[in-house]
Amino acid sequence: MSVGMNVLMISPGFPREMQYFTRGLARVGANVVGLGDQPEDQLPDEARRALSAYLRVDSFQDEQAIVDQVADFASRVPLHRVECLWEPCVLLAARIRERLGLPGLTVERTIPFRDKEIMKRVLDAAGIRTPHHYSATTVAGVRDAVGEIGYPVIVKPIAGAGSESTYRVDSREQLDAILPALRHVTEVSVEEFVQGDDMTFDTLCVDGEILHYSISTYIPRALYMKENEWVSPITLVLRDPDAPELEAGRRMGREVIDALGFQTGYTHMEWYRTPSGEAVFGEIGARPPGAGLVDLINYASDIDTYTGWAECAVHARFTQHVERKYAAAWIYKRAQGQGRIQRYEGLEAILSEMGPWIVDLDLNPIGQPRKDWRKVLVGDGKVVLRHPDEATARAMAERVAAGLHIVAQ
Repeated sequence: MSVGMNVLMISPGFPREMQYFTRGLARVGANVVGLGDQPEDQLPDEARRALSAYLRVDSFQDEQAIVDQVADFASRVPLHRVECLWEPCVLLAARIRERLGLPGLTVERTIPFRDKEIMKRVLDAAGIRTPHHYSATTVAGVRDAVGEIGYPVIVKPIAGAGSESTYRVDSREQLDAILPALRHVTEVSVEEFVQGDDMTFDTLCVDGEILHYSISTYIPRALYMKENEWVSPITLVLRDPDAPELEAGRRMGREVIDALGFQTGYTHMEWYRTPSGEAVFGEIGARPPGAGLVDLINYASDIDTYTGWAECAVHARFTQHVERKYAAAWIYKRAQGQGRIQRYEGLEAILSEMGPWIVDLDLNPIGQPRKDWRKVLVGDGKVVLRHPDEATARAMAERVAAGLHIVAQ
């Protein structure tokens, strides 16, 4: 390996976007040591080309064995940073840092990012508005929590990302119906359902200072997307994150990062904007957003936050020029019907109407089996567009959601 900073990148090829963060580390001059559970020759090309060395592990489940393996490697090749942007392994990264005495989030600082109940307790103590919430490890505990909060409530795993195994519950009958589906979950959070818009606050930070941020909204709300097959989920990156009506969310985002002691890297916070304009905290991850939102952030300003994150991690700076040019949206399509994709309806009209503003189009090919919408957010197709006018971008996204149909049979 050449002289320079040696960075251990955990899971350099999975999920899909990790290969671009790995490439970013190499682009800013780091020697990247990958650590993954797949053969090196099966890594995505971008990840494989960016690596200076690769450590393969049998399974990410045996964390102590991995810590020992990395420590043995580091006794021969010094490591200067340990990075992990995949939610399930952020605690592993913290344990490796502590073993090697490296900078970055410790185990103590990482736990609140993984345990949603501890996360909210820390923020409650800091005076940040969170939904009323309780943790529960038994059916009786869930029922008691619901009794304290009152319907409607949200029931979701303490540890996890996004809306996986997350339910809105409006009645005792609905609670009885969803409890069997949570048998595999060790501990759940039961919290107040907040009326309002689902929003995000995504940042790049160095030493606790926010150097770049973006605000997005989910259309419709994430849980509604999850519960209704016919919905075409939309995420819209707002062109002007400095708009006055977003000040409460920006302020809360800064307060959350300070309260949790986050230092350097990408963060993804979800929050609610109520009809009165109040900002209510949802959750935060010490990682970038998933599901293509990093790409949308990049499209909105013609920047590269994959490499921007790497510059923050390796050189403690973010030097890209940011000009807020567009609102950008992705629309994920779910096929209608069962079986294999037969045809697309409405595509020609959409391309004719908004072709210059479409920056990516990726539809499940004719003849391919339709995907299970309950298991994959992307579904059977993706349309990405952008426009200088935010209202126009939103209208176009909603037009794609309503007018493009992927038909299977």
